[in-house]
Order: sequence, then C-alpha cells, then structure tokens
Amino acid sequence: MNFFSKILSLLLGFALFSPFINNGVVFVHALPKFYPELQSLNRADDAVIKPLHRTRFHFQPRRHWINDPNGPMYFNGIYHLFYQYNPKGAIWGNIVWAHSVSRDLVNWKALKHAIYPSKPFDINGCWSGSATVLPGNKPVILYTGIDPQNRQVQNYAIPANLSDPYLTDWIKPDDNPIVDPDSGVNASAFRDPTTAWLSDSGHWKTIIGSKRRKRGVAYLYRSRDFVKWTKAKHPLHSAPNTGMWECPDFFPVPLSGNQGLDVSVTGNLVKHVLKVSLDVTRYEYYTVGKYYHERDRYVPDNTSVDGWNGLRYDYGNFYASKTFYDPAKKRRVLWGWANESDSAVDDVSKGWAGIQAIPRTVWLDPNRKQLLQWPVEELNRLRGKQVKLSHQKLYKEQHVEVKGITAAQADVEVTFSFSSLDKAEPFDPSWVDAQAVCGKLGSKVQGGVGPFGLLTLASENLEEFTPVFFRIFKAHHNHVVLLCSDASSSSLKKEGLYKPSFAGFVDIDLSSKKLPLRTLIDHSVVESFGGGGKICITSRVYPTKAVFGDAHLYVFNNGTEAITVDYLSAWSMTSATVN
Repeated sequence: MNFFSKILSLLLGFALFSPFINNGVVFVHALPKFYPELQSLNRADDAVIKPLHRTRFHFQPRRHWINDPNGPMYFNGIYHLFYQYNPKGAIWGNIVWAHSVSRDLVNWKALKHAIYPSKPFDINGCWSGSATVLPGNKPVILYTGIDPQNRQVQNYAIPANLSDPYLTDWIKPDDNPIVDPDSGVNASAFRDPTTAWLSDSGHWKTIIGSKRRKRGVAYLYRSRDFVKWTKAKHPLHSAPNTGMWECPDFFPVPLSGNQGLDVSVTGNLVKHVLKVSLDVTRYEYYTVGKYYHERDRYVPDNTSVDGWNGLRYDYGNFYASKTFYDPAKKRRVLWGWANESDSAVDDVSKGWAGIQAIPRTVWLDPNRKQLLQWPVEELNRLRGKQVKLSHQKLYKEQHVEVKGITAAQADVEVTFSFSSLDKAEPFDPSWVDAQAVCGKLGSKVQGGVGPFGLLTLASENLEEFTPVFFRIFKAHHNHVVLLCSDASSSSLKKEGLYKPSFAGFVDIDLSSKKLPLRTLIDHSVVESFGGGGKICITSRVYPTKAVFGDAHLYVFNNGTEAITVDYLSAWSMTSATVN
C-alpha cells in the first residue's frame, strides 16, 4: 500500500487515542535544563499569571514553558505553528507538541495539543521536527520520539481529518518509527528531521541532526513513499569540532530578489542555506553554498566560516529556529525561540517562560554572502500612534528623548548619519569576538564615531536601560561596523539574571555615511535589525524601574564625532491576540 492510500485508510479507520502525558523519566533535550526540585513548585492552572515583563505582540502561550518552534507551515489559508510545550509548568519537562493557528502570523488561536507521548515509539518524549506538504495537499509531520530504550527515533504523524481547516487532530500510525538509528549512528544524538524535499528522481529527502564524537553531522535519508527511508552513504554535510547539530534546516534561496522558494527547488539560479543549532555553544550558525543534488552533497561557499564563528541568524538570545515556505506571499519565514534570561525560580514565580521571536522574512543579500532578515509585513498592522524626528544633531555625550509613544511597547525605525569617519578608532585585528568587544567598549565608553543609537527600556534618570548602538572602527583597508545590544545595564536586579553584551559585525557599505536600525521593544524583549536586516540581535531584559508607563526611549551619542538622526519614526504598538 503506498503512502497516500495509507493516509486514506487511516483516516477512515483509525480511532483516536486518549491523551497521555508521560510522568516518568525525563530526558533533557537541547538547551533547557531540568530542575526536578522545582517540579512541585509549578503553578496551578488557575493561578494568576504575572503580567510584569510579559510580551504583548510576541508569540507565547497563555502560561507555562515553551521552547523550539516546530513544523511551521501554511495550509489552506491558515498558518500553523507547533512548539515544544510543558502543559504542567514553567520549566522544561512533560514536553508535548502544542499547536496554534493564525491567518496573519501575528494573532494566534491555541488548539488542543497535536502530539504527545502515547505510543512505544515516543513514550519517553516527543521532540522537535518539521512539516512537509505532500502532493495532493497532504501535510505530514516528521518528529523525533524517544522509545523505551531511550533511543532517538524518527516518526511521522498525519491529520485525522483533512477537511478540518485547523487540522486539530493528528494520528501517529503504528508503522512508526520510520527511521531507526543504525549501528553507525549515535542513538542518543539523532534528532530533529527537516522539512523534506522532492528530487527529480522521485525520492523524498530529509536530513537529521547528529554527531560523531566532536563532528557535527547532517545525515541524509531518502524515500519514495515517505514511510520507508534509507540512509545515504554519505552525510549531506558535516564539520569538525562543532558538536551535536540540533534543529538543522536546509532550503534554497534565489540569487536575486527577496522572494522565497519551495524547499524542492534546485538549479543554477539558487543557492542553498544550511543552518544548525549547536548544542555545545547554545547558538546557531549557517552557511550559504551549493547543493549538488545529483550527489546529495552540500558545499559551503568560502565567504564565511563553516563552524562556531560562522554567520548567525541572530547574535542574541535565539535558538532552535525553523523556516517554512509561505506560498501565499512567496516568501520564506523564519521562527526562532528566545528563552528567558532570568532564573528558573523566577520563571516558576511568574508562571510562564519562553517566547518566539517575531517571525521574519529571509532572503539572500545581493552580495550573495549572507541572508537578510526583516519582520513580517503583517506586524506593521499593530502600529498605532506615531512620532517622528528628523535632522536631529547629537553631539558628544548627548541624548534626546523620543516622547509621545508607549516606550515599553514600540516599533522604532531610525537612520543615523555622520559627516566624517576621520575620528574612527583603530580596529584591533585580534577582535574576532564581537560580543567581547561590546563588553569591553560599551555604550558608556566614549569613542570616535560612536557609540550612538537607542537607549531602550530606560528609566527616567537612566539607572537602567538597554542600549542598542553602533560603533565604527578603522581597519587597515576598510571600516568595521559593530552593532551591540547590551543588557548589562538593563535592570537594577543583580542576582539571577543573565545580562550579556550581545554583538555582531555588520558587513555594510559606508559610502553613504548612513546606518539604518529597526528595533522592536516589547516589555522584556528588545529585537533589533541593523543595516537593513544584515544583522539581528534579540535580548531578553527585565527592568525594575523602566516598566509600563515608566519606560522611556532616547537617541544618544557618546562619540566625539557628531551624529545626525536623519529620520526617526516610532510607533506605539497595540497588543496582538495571542493564544
């Protein structure tokens, strides 16, 4: 029986199983840490959820813990997002695939959980995976289950009723698992299958993240019917000394334009992107390169590092990302998890933990060396009251307040300019770690051209603030632009907070002597896009004074070179309806 006949048979004859959440052994997956001593402290479902620091237009469930975005897709006019979720508390554990739907990627309705431990092949856990829409408009989920031997195996699930516009119920057929780790695969490091693509030969293909000792590996599997899968002789790609590759993602991008492509597109008019989440370093990196589909090998271009120091979607608090192709608007959309930066005890106290970053459209930079990212256009519908600044000169040690908006919940677009780069500080060639440079030369350390930018979530007297700023250096043959989002001054609270100086270098042409910046501010998250989306930084912050109506927003300059705010437009953001 082929796969499509099997779907029909299952839809006609399958009796839905009753929900069961495993309360036995918990297996720690990826970034989250398990806190057994806090399990008894989980808040009851009727407990009051603390609104302080809770976001208003980012995706998060009504309560409890979330992590990886799973299986995002567009199906029959509706966007679907599945996500790793603990229905019993605000720390990692008891993970299920929660499910929400939307018509605009901004407002979301929560449905019943789609996948939860209930069968031998996933009784000890239902971990991350992807969705693929097969010919005939039939969606299928591939996901990692943990079996009774604690092996990571790959399973599939299908909708119980294709006529249900929300795809509320999902079936896990009994012929699972469809991919077992063979003797050459580390069964405790074998997870997170990607969206599958269809080759000219008629084979479906997917990759699964793994490792061999310290080498990160993307194993390639092929199938003609989406049920029987065979491992290829060689991985799609691997890299030494990178450790476990979690949540891999693999997709094409056109050489020009900002449109997205279906994952099955290949040829000479596209490049491919391979992204992996590094279990060792707790961040992600990606490469842009060539997919040789006849040999099923991916070769990164030599324009970036294939390893820990490579390109990143986001240089801040961002992990386990997943993209999908949106055929309605012909774009590729990126989701990523932004975990909390406070303590597990604080998470339990407030009753929730984790958000998804704003979904972003991604496309290839015209330089063909990296991706560009921008918040999905639908977010602009939340823009309310607007204020503007233009031709505002900022001299050394000067800051000017942007008044008239809700500074704790805002969208800010600004273009800075400067008349000369003569005062740019010399760049030390040993500065390969942008985050270390930002930590050493923060927003308060006077420079030549910069630091200049925004002071977000600032208290009136600047006891606490989160600066997002540029700093420009003079290297031997060019200039180097640093973008920082520095949480070290973000809160008066000292204990239990992770307050890093996130940063990255911006590959941008300075011939126009202009630098654009867009920053989304949402109570406990500051999400910034520098250089027109060339670099993105997400910071989680927890101010004590700069909250609600007591938050302020400033433009500032701490460099000796005068900076001009060519144009600034800031909006108060209305709240989305989320779950």
